[in-house]
Amino acid sequence: MKKKRPLQGKVALVAGATRGAGRGIACMLGEAGATVYCSGRSTRGHPATGFYMGRPETIEETAEMVNRYGGTGIAVRTDHLVPEQVEALTGRIRAEQAALDILVNDISEGETHEWLPFWKLDLDKGFRMLRSALHSHIVTARYAAPLMVERRRGLIVEIGDGDTLDYRATLFYDLAKVSVSRLAFAMAEDLRQHRVAALAVTPGFMRTEGILEHFGVSEANWREGAKKDPAFLHSETPFFVGRAIAALAADPRALRKSGGLYSSWGLAREYGFTDVDGSRPDWGASFDCDQSFRRSSKTGLRWVISQPQEARA
Repeated sequence: MKKKRPLQGKVALVAGATRGAGRGIACMLGEAGATVYCSGRSTRGHPATGFYMGRPETIEETAEMVNRYGGTGIAVRTDHLVPEQVEALTGRIRAEQAALDILVNDISEGETHEWLPFWKLDLDKGFRMLRSALHSHIVTARYAAPLMVERRRGLIVEIGDGDTLDYRATLFYDLAKVSVSRLAFAMAEDLRQHRVAALAVTPGFMRTEGILEHFGVSEANWREGAKKDPAFLHSETPFFVGRAIAALAADPRALRKSGGLYSSWGLAREYGFTDVDGSRPDWGASFDCDQSFRRSSKTGLRWVISQPQEARA
């Protein structure tokens, strides 16, 4: 039986597609048939620097994975903090495709975190984090939105962390993650009259490349990681949130969700998709059911987020 491809003929841009959620989202948009522009700074000719130094993932590798999943992957090296580069990227999409249907902003904060009271934080590091995680999203949306407004259709998705207003353990990380959800809400107000949707989506505890390394497992034996932290049994692959975005993009009534904040597990319940292994993780239900589990999972995630690559390898 021929696989259904509800996004055949659609064009997507995944900003921050090098690894993690961005890679998973790009691949699953490809699985649904889309042409996916995979942007980021890490390429085979320009390896990762800073927080991600030493990581092997590249946007070319992501684009090749998109192709294997059945879509068309196009890698474009872009620094999303440089407006001229983002403008050139969206100009290329306009010239090559004449349209943009989906924008996913998944550029991260790119700094090691200090788990300290706010009055002890390094201000320069914190402000760099906000610039990387928030300014880059604003720049990208600023240049991508006109391609959607002109055609009176499209979807902008902000990838955050958490579907509540709970404090995310340290000031700058909290601001970065909450702010992208507010950004989606604000953009939705401006875009609604043009029939373009903007919303925020959070994944659960993801088995990203770095997380798998931290737990000393691979995707093949990932459950062994629960020996270090029971919360790991409730984790999901980055493809799970990718299928959430693909389901939203294929929903002809997605505009009714504009301005909202949604989760991978909640959208799985609504749209009926599964993770690539056939499971349906529910991080929200698992996270809420047990306070000791909550403490355990926060400790594990905090360690991974805060360590530079050389410490995590």
